[in-house]
Amino acid sequence: MNSFSSPNRHLIKSPEAIEKMRIAGRLAAEVLTMITPFVKAGVSTLELDKLCHDYIVNVQNAIPACLGYGGGHGRKPFPAVICTSVNHVVCHGIPSETKILKNGDIVNIDVTVIKDGYHGDTSKMFIIGEGSVLATRICAVAQEAMYKGMETVKAGSYVGDIGAAIQKYVESERFSVVREYCGHGIGTTFHDDPQILHYGKAGTGMRLEAGMTFTIEPMVNAGVWQTRLLGDNWTVVTKDHKLSAQWEHTILVTETGIEVLTARPEEDLSRFQV
Repeated sequence: MNSFSSPNRHLIKSPEAIEKMRIAGRLAAEVLTMITPFVKAGVSTLELDKLCHDYIVNVQNAIPACLGYGGGHGRKPFPAVICTSVNHVVCHGIPSETKILKNGDIVNIDVTVIKDGYHGDTSKMFIIGEGSVLATRICAVAQEAMYKGMETVKAGSYVGDIGAAIQKYVESERFSVVREYCGHGIGTTFHDDPQILHYGKAGTGMRLEAGMTFTIEPMVNAGVWQTRLLGDNWTVVTKDHKLSAQWEHTILVTETGIEVLTARPEEDLSRFQV
């Protein structure tokens, strides 16, 4: 099925749009690489946010997508450039001058930049100092879960294949997959179709086509999968206050596999067919 006969043709990027997505994805990845040496015990999450802000705005000449995003319906816009989700925070953690990272913490840093109107969205886990066995393991399992989902993707596969692969792997490791939050289509819009659930049944949902771009970003909990939204209407925590970990990439669907638009130099992505 070509894009002209596809009911999802509006989700298929032109070659020009794909090139802009590559640039935005590379910039988002570079922010995570830049901030890595600063993520250590004794630093506040607000300090990390300021460093990312200055780098995105002054060095990359790009726009931080999260800052001021998502206001309305009784919720204030997101007040920061990055999300910093520490320990039992699942996602959307707000940087704070009072949140000081300490030895043994785990933190997810989630970055989205806009360049020439296109979004690049990515996140990774950091372990501060000496992590516990559980902390180290949940971070590794969440990363591998993302990769398991990514391995299913190519033209002709289904959205459900991604979630099924992630859920099977995570549950085999005796962890759980968050269900209230998911990956998403991305381009000139931050959050677009298709929704990428991180659980489900293979062979179901939207059929994927070359030229689609979306995120895969499983949130893996050490305890139950249920979550709770805090009073700021942004911060999501595990219902049982056990650890949570998340990794995220923006990917492009190709005829035979994927192109990882937010790849970082330290990753070995040779397992993926482009």
